[in-house]
Formats: sequence, structure tokens, C-alpha cells
Amino acid sequence: MFTVAGMVPFIPYLTGVVPAPYSRAADLQKCIRTNDIEEVGKTARHGTFFQMMGNWSFGDYFKEGAITYAWELLTSSEADGGLGFDEKDLWVTVYETDDEAADIWRRVIGLPAERIQRMGREDNYWHTGQPGPGGPDSEIFFDRGPAHGPGGGPAVDDTRFMELWNLVFMQEMLADVRSQTDFRVVGDLPQKNIDTGMGLERVAFLKQGVQNMYEIDQVRPVLDRASELSGRRYGADAGDDVRFRIIADHVRSSMMLLSDGVTPANEGRGYVLRRLMRRAVRSMRLLGVEEATFPELFTVSRDAMKENYPELETDWERISTYAYAEEDSFLRKLSAGTTILDTALEKAKDTGSSSLGGDQAFLLHDTYGFPIDLTLEIAGEAGLGVDRDAFDDLMRRQRERAKEDARSRKSSIADVSVYREFRALGETAFLGYDELTAASRVVGILVDGAPVDRAVAGQVAEVILPETTLYAESGGQVADKGTIIGSGFELDVIDVQRPVAGLISHTVTVHTGEVGIGDAATTVVDEANRRRAQAAHSATHLVHAALRDTLGSGARQAGSLNRAGYLRFDFSWGQALSDATKSEIEEITNRAIGDNLGVATRTMSLDEAKAAGAMALFGEKYGDTVRVVDIGGPWSRELCGGTHVATSAEIGLVSLTGESSVGAANRRVEALVGADAFRELASERRIVQELTSALKTPKDKLAGRVAELSANLKRAEKRIQAFEAQKLQQRVPELVAAAAPAGRITLVAEALGDVGSADDVRTLVTQARERLAGEAAVVALIGVANDRPVVVIGTTERARESGAQAGALVKLATGALGGGGGGKPDLAQGGGQDSSAIPAALSALQDAVAAL
Repeated sequence: MFTVAGMVPFIPYLTGVVPAPYSRAADLQKCIRTNDIEEVGKTARHGTFFQMMGNWSFGDYFKEGAITYAWELLTSSEADGGLGFDEKDLWVTVYETDDEAADIWRRVIGLPAERIQRMGREDNYWHTGQPGPGGPDSEIFFDRGPAHGPGGGPAVDDTRFMELWNLVFMQEMLADVRSQTDFRVVGDLPQKNIDTGMGLERVAFLKQGVQNMYEIDQVRPVLDRASELSGRRYGADAGDDVRFRIIADHVRSSMMLLSDGVTPANEGRGYVLRRLMRRAVRSMRLLGVEEATFPELFTVSRDAMKENYPELETDWERISTYAYAEEDSFLRKLSAGTTILDTALEKAKDTGSSSLGGDQAFLLHDTYGFPIDLTLEIAGEAGLGVDRDAFDDLMRRQRERAKEDARSRKSSIADVSVYREFRALGETAFLGYDELTAASRVVGILVDGAPVDRAVAGQVAEVILPETTLYAESGGQVADKGTIIGSGFELDVIDVQRPVAGLISHTVTVHTGEVGIGDAATTVVDEANRRRAQAAHSATHLVHAALRDTLGSGARQAGSLNRAGYLRFDFSWGQALSDATKSEIEEITNRAIGDNLGVATRTMSLDEAKAAGAMALFGEKYGDTVRVVDIGGPWSRELCGGTHVATSAEIGLVSLTGESSVGAANRRVEALVGADAFRELASERRIVQELTSALKTPKDKLAGRVAELSANLKRAEKRIQAFEAQKLQQRVPELVAAAAPAGRITLVAEALGDVGSADDVRTLVTQARERLAGEAAVVALIGVANDRPVVVIGTTERARESGAQAGALVKLATGALGGGGGGKPDLAQGGGQDSSAIPAALSALQDAVAAL
């Protein structure tokens, strides 16, 4: 859903790296694109979720076939299965040098020359923005009529002339891609391909006779319900209309993301989902609705979409749980943000400022998720502005950081053509289910991403073999450790991955000798590590089953990590697990281990596996044939390509070590497995033995004894605090008595020695100042807390009239101490690094006050 183009999953087929399983295809792809999120609601066509229809040819038909098929579908009558567009309303563009496409449109289709326009790379050449396949395209546009803009075709106006379908003639390999228009064509692809894309939402709003995509039958019901909840009418106010459209779009997009297994988070796809949901909440807020509305809006959206996506209804409990929890969480943050904003606005008024600082608005936005729209609205109600220029500058810097991060993360569509010749030799056979060693030969070596004939001692390289026993990281299970050995060389395996479908690549360090193409090689799995890793993987399946036994079917896996001796398991659940529940899950898991359940694996079709009740997990890609792993029969039945134990008893022991939140309605359990679990329990037992011995308390009464000691300690701490407070009170008269004239001002400037905290110094300063309130007095005290000097200075009103400012005096004193500080004119605080400089700091204060 998050790919920059529908072609991305097909890149291995388009480039010929992986043989296509079919020569033609047609699809409808769910897509999320937020590049133009700020335009949502403002235009007729921008949406964050859309359904992209397309057809593909992998070396089969080319330009004439694609153009003919497109024209037939668009212009055939609905009775004949077409879309029924009138030919006179359709225009096309072609790449500026593509005479062949222009000729097909004129000669084969019969389109008048005046409705065929030539355009450059920016408009009529398509690629992903990364090195790889690309090609010129031909786009088909619908003329919406004079009411929507000037004539002259899509070259003049792309609002009146709306793009319907893009036909990409994918035929060239690109390198040095710097922008949409700045790239280098390095040659032809091994075959000529077709990639087309037509948005269902655009077709729908044109065919349904509405004004924009937000008013089509799959989106409009949400807009109407938002109108009812807000009491405002759609069509009455332009600003409100934009908000209604944002809500309708974002609610549907969020629901489809949740349906696909995405959960709210602070990074990656989870952040995209969170941002969409918060923008919807914000828009409802700006429409005057402050209470939760997702139970209403999401339900309406489900009913509008479920005919096409029945999984929305069958998986509604999970989808709605996440949605409602995220809205509740954000509403609480909005409440907290409002409190912080109110405080900031009061301070701005107190200082006579007419606006809120841009840094404060950005802090509210970035830390609390508080939308700038609401900040502007609330500040306006308080009669204040917001430094929008400063806010926008901070936002710009953040976007630049995000873009730089995004550029560094574009590995998902990196050029994989380097693997073409290796993949052309066939799929890598994984023999590691049954064997730990296997003889093979080296068919490929890459160093720094480039093919080489050999690699020598000390180099890091990728090694390609036709068969291997080393497991490539997938399904939450980390890659095997091991070696690859041959005559005169030994390679330490540091990673195993699948860079393209069907191909396994071993990243190795050449430990000794040198390895070359064609060398005989034997893969050797680190047996001890494999056994511990597969025990953790099987234990993950048991924990999943135990969670579902305990919590019900709503506890579904959302991610996992399995390595030797350790497992991490994320699952959908809306609240923390009680100690009793965690103990029950642990007990069920270990009971299954003790029952020595059989572990069976079967290969079958995906449909057969689902019919048998096997769980397909989000984040995994499954082919037509899948591997099903049963532990204890149907009790634990999952689609899984990982390695596993033969019987559950081989796992040994599972000890849950933690349970925590990883997002709204998402929890994580962690556990140690096998010998690692035993060592952890043995360590805890030693700690218990030491405590029972030290406290002279039986083990079964240890918890009560520790609670008793803790209560006694708290009582003692309170008594100590009371004694220290009393002691502080007793020092106040002594400090006041030490007051001496410094010019026209009475000054108390004393070193206190060691103090408990800065609060102690602050208390003494404020109380001594109260005793001197009738005089022009300055109280400056310096104590040492945690081996560092702390300065607090207070001034009376008459002292301030004479020019004494506490903030300025603190900066003077802390400068002498090697630190800094500040505050208000009446009370300020700071700290330093050098306690030996306290006498110098006091002397500087004496001179400064005397000079006033």
C-alpha cells in the first residue's frame, strides 16, 4: 500500500531478474500516498487512499496492444462491459519523441491529431525515482467541460482535463536518477513491458456525476455523517467543506490501513496512519465537535466499503479497537496540550507580548501532536497571534530532515538488476529443513554491490549458491550463523537474506584463503545456534496460541523476533496484562512443552491452508503454495516458512520476562527460552536466597517482609524530611541577622555548605526575603547539592526599585562558578561546576549590589 508506484512489486519481473509467473496480468491495488496530503479536500482529485486499476505485460503485448485495450475499455458501452465514456471527451498526451505512440493513436484508434499532445519528461516519462526500469508513457484525459477551466487540452489545464489512465511503455534501464527529469538511460530492458494505472475513484466521480472524489458512493456517507454530528451543512461554507472532505478521506484511509494490519505508531507506516487519524480528529474539532466520533464515522465507512472488502466486517473488532483507542489517546493529548497552551498564552500576556512564540507552537505540534490550526484558533480567541514564520521555519527544517531520512530509506526500490544473472540460473534451493550441511558451488560473488570473480581474505562479500542449508532471515526468525568452506578457503557467514524472490544471498567475511566463481563449497550451519533459534521460533507459536486461549481471538500477532534463547512477540490488545494473566499464559505455554506435542509441517495451496484454519500473519508475503506448521494439531496452526523443533519438549522452558505497550492497542511480551530461561530463573533464585538469608525471613513470607521494610523506610524518610525542614526554619533568623549594608541595599550573601537539594536553598531564600520585605534587600545563598554549587537569589520590591534584578545577579554568580542560570527579577536560580569558586561568586555579588 505504501509503494511509490504500483510497479514496485513487479520490478523483478520488469527487469527480468525474476522470471514472471505469467506474461500478462490485470490487478486492482490498494494504495496509500500522502505526498500531497495538504491538498486533500481542496481539489477534486487528491486523496490519500485510492484503488489503482492496472494491466501488465511482461514481454507480451506492447504499445499498440496497451492503447487498443485502454480505448476499448473506456469507450465501449456499459452494456458491453466498458466504461461508456464518449470518444469526443477524451484527449491523450504522448512523450515528445514518441512518434510510434502518436501514430497508433491516429492510425489505429482514429483520434484527431488536435487531441494528441506531445509533452516532455516531467509529464510523460515514468520511473520510480530510483535506478531501475522506466519508459515513456501516454496519458488519457477526460474533458470535464468549460465550467471547469479553459480549453486547449491537458497541456493548458489539468483541472478541466483530468487524467484518467496512464499507459507506461516500460522499456529502458535508468541510472544516475536525480529527479523526475534528470536521469541517464543506460540501455534497453531485456524485454518490452506494459504498466498501466487508472484510479477507480477518478472514474467513479466522473461516472457518478458528482463534483469530486469525496462525493462518490464509497466516501460521501462519512462526509454526511460528519455533517450531522457537527450540525453544519456541507456546501454552506468553503472552509467547512474542506474539513468535511478531509474527514471523509482520512477516515476511509485509516480504516483501510488498519484492515491491512498497520497499527498506529510514531514512525514508518504506523506514523502515516496516526497522522491521518489525528488530522481527522482535528478537523472534527475545528467543526466544533470535541467528543469522540470514530465509533460513528468508522462504522459508516465500513458499511460503505464492506461490499468490496468483506474483511472489514469479519475483522471489525480488531480494526475498531485500534481506531477508538487512538482517538481516545489523541483527545487526551489535545486536552493536555490545551492546558499547556493556555499557560503559555497567559505568560505571553503577562510579558506584554502580542503573540505566542513559534518555538512554543512547534513544541505543542511536535511533542503533543497539537495541530497548529487549533493553536491559531485558541490563541485568536485569547486575542493573541502566533509567530507563524518561526513555526513554519521549524516545520521546514523538520521536513528537510524527514526527506533526508526518506532518501536514505529508499532501499525497498533499490536497483536489483545486479542479481539478474544469478536469479536466471533458477531459485536457490533451501535444504536446511532436513540437513545442516550441503555441498554446492559458487555461482556468484558481489563485493560492494558489484559482481567480481573472486574475494580474498579480509574482504566482506555476498556469495550466491544454487543450494544452501543456511536459513535466510524471514518470518521474525533471524538468519543462521555458520560457515561456507571449500578447498583453500573458509567463509564466516554474517548474514543471510533474500534480495529478490527466490534467491538467497550469503554475506560473508573471507576468513582464510580466497574464493572464486565455480569453486566447490559446502554450507555448514552452526548447529547449537540453529537449535536454540528454532526452539525460540516454536516457542513463539506456543505463546501466540496461549495468548489466544487466554484473551480470545482478538489477540492477533502484529510482529515477532526469534533468536537463540529469546523471543519477542507483539500482539493486538488494548490494555496491560495483569500478573495473573501473564502467569496463565506462561503456564499454558510450558504445559504445552511438557506435553511433548508433535510438530508437523505440510505444504499445500494457500486456499487449502486458510480453509484448514492456518493463521496468515500480517507482514508476510505468501505464494500460491505455502508451508503450514502444526504444534499439537489445530491448537497452533500457522503459515510459516521458519525452522522448528521436532516436538515441543525440545523447547525446554519459556520464562516471560516482560510485557509492555508498543502503541495504542498493541502490546509486547518478551521471554527467554531453553537454557537462557533456566539461567534467568536460577539467577532469580540466588537473589531470593540472599534476601531470605539477609532478612532472616522464610521464602514464602519474603514479599510481606520487603513490603514492611519499604513502608518503614518511607515513614523514616518523612520524619527525616520533617527534621530537615525544621532545621531549615531554624537557620532563617541566623541568615537575617547576617544581613549587612551593601551600598543602599541590605544584602544577605552566604555559603550554606552541603544541602539536600536546590529546593532547600530556594526555601531559605524566600523565607529570609519575607523577613526583610520592608527593606531594600537582596538575599543570595549558595549551597552544594550532589557536589555541585546551586545559587538562588531573591529581591524585595524596594530593592528592585533600586535596580536589583535577581536574574542578572544569578547570571553573574553562576558565571564565576562555571555555570549558568536565570529567572524573574524577584527570584532566580542557577548552578555551576566549581564549588571552590563559591567565595569568588559571593564577592562578585557583594560588589555588584554595592554598585547599584
